[in-house]
Amino acid sequence: MSDSERIVAPNQSSAMDAEPQNQQPEDAPAYKPQKPSHATSFSIWPPTQRTRDAVVNRLIETLSTPSPLSKRYGTLSAEEASAAARLIEDEAFAAAGGSAASEEDGIQILQVYSKEISKRMLDTVKSRTASASAAQNGASESENAGSVEDPTAAAPSEDVKTEP
Repeated sequence: MSDSERIVAPNQSSAMDAEPQNQQPEDAPAYKPQKPSHATSFSIWPPTQRTRDAVVNRLIETLSTPSPLSKRYGTLSAEEASAAARLIEDEAFAAAGGSAASEEDGIQILQVYSKEISKRMLDTVKSRTASASAAQNGASESENAGSVEDPTAAAPSEDVKTEP
């Protein structure tokens, strides 16, 4: 096709005369990204109330449903787990908040918070297990108190020598 045979519509260019068609008119301002008028701040500590509530809900689930922890220490009822979870989270939050030296220590404070939660959760289930065992042992001891005791059980061992 020769140049004379080409028909070009007004205000259109041919593929050979191609200039980018996505250019803005000369009177349109060029796009300039706008910078935010205020600096965005991201703070990891203290956690939002929503985050704290999520931690409490996760603790309740861990304490009251079958888990590796419950296999060893047993599960708590939903009411016990709820009360324990709120107490654990509140104490851990207070302990971690007290360790804050500055706002820039967010990651370290969050680590303290996490460790406090774990420690207190274990303490809670261990103390519950220990108190349940003590109660069970107390009941069996009281049952045995009415039985006749072995008279030799209180006798001193012959292997032990006492000096005057």
